[in-house]
Amino acid sequence: MTDAWGWEYDPDPAYVIGGIDNLAFVAKVEERADELVRAAAALYLDGVKYTGASPRMQEETVDASGMFVYQVIPRHQRVYIRQVTLLGP
Repeated sequence: MTDAWGWEYDPDPAYVIGGIDNLAFVAKVEERADELVRAAAALYLDGVKYTGASPRMQEETVDASGMFVYQVIPRHQRVYIRQVTLLGP
């Protein structure tokens, strides 16, 4: 396991964002994921040693164009992006 926090698409980018060709929207999702990583790293200072329950999945709105579902797993030091939904064209 890595010693630094990060984020990734789970199970992989093709599954989570496949078919979304709005690259500006995807960039906003990834920018917000970076912010969530910084927040998680501050909240779980030593995530690898965390012994509590992992937080539930949460939704994040990306302006009016869509949203994504993510989950923070402190022991993995990861924010997993599980679903991305584009609302408009």
